[in-house]
Amino acid sequence: MARILSGIQPSGTLHIGNYFAMMKPMIELQEKNELFCFIVNYHALTSVADADELRKNTIDAALDFLALGLDPEKCFFWVQSDVPEVTELTWILSCHTSLGLLERSHSYKDKIAKGITPNTGLYTYPVLMAADILLYKSQIIPVGKDQKQHIEITRDIAGSFNARYGEIFVIPEPQISDDIAVIPGIDGQKMSKSYDNAINIFEDEKSLKSKVMKIVTDSKPVDEPKDPDTCNVFAIYKLFAGREGTQTMADRYRKGGVGYGEIKKELLGLILDYFRPFKEKRSLLSSDLGEVYAILRKGADKTKKVARETLDEVKKAVGINY
Repeated sequence: MARILSGIQPSGTLHIGNYFAMMKPMIELQEKNELFCFIVNYHALTSVADADELRKNTIDAALDFLALGLDPEKCFFWVQSDVPEVTELTWILSCHTSLGLLERSHSYKDKIAKGITPNTGLYTYPVLMAADILLYKSQIIPVGKDQKQHIEITRDIAGSFNARYGEIFVIPEPQISDDIAVIPGIDGQKMSKSYDNAINIFEDEKSLKSKVMKIVTDSKPVDEPKDPDTCNVFAIYKLFAGREGTQTMADRYRKGGVGYGEIKKELLGLILDYFRPFKEKRSLLSSDLGEVYAILRKGADKTKKVARETLDEVKKAVGINY
């Protein structure tokens, strides 16, 4: 049984890109693996400066995960800040991380290039991520291609630490799925909260309809054959339609005689049907937030036992425990 770890930032409302790329695979992995799944609110501080927004996003993310099928009895599920051992390990790892390693981080450079104001937290983000991974001796880390370098940095930090102090940390392996292509937003760019082009998981019906009908397409008329492989609508449609439904729609595209407006209406129906039972469960959970808080506290308590054991090993190794 592999120990798998993954987290999601509560930096905004979660969307269907988050669901298909990260949340759904995580929920499936809980059945046959030792899954550590958490809400990374310390990381979110690099981009969210509004306290009320961060609190709301954090509990919303918890509600979303639980409504979508994450079972806290089958996995470790917690909020990052509820296990403060991770920040203690971050400091220790920072003292064993070269500046050169952090300066090579593509993610930091990309964010700065996009105009994000640099801060120390953004710069040392990979060290906190390394602490998240190494604290729980995680073996497999499912990530997108854009996060692969952060796992490589984690491996470098762990390898250097182990070489000095002994085999304390597990060297993690990235798991990058080629099955999940980039999910486009309504404007055709990668779906992202920061691009304001996302279709949220629990979007209300009126807003959902508006967004689906705004998905950018080419201007081909109804009668003309169309290419499903280059169509933003089809890229989202196939997430919900299943293999047979996807093939049927692809054939309709290539044959011609179907307009984008018709396809968008069908997509709207698919999305509503897919998330309807999850939406009902989320509504029930929202009516008793006390129970949700209790689930998160219990998850943090369970997770702390693993964190404490690793941190004690580390502190003993570096000479902090005396």
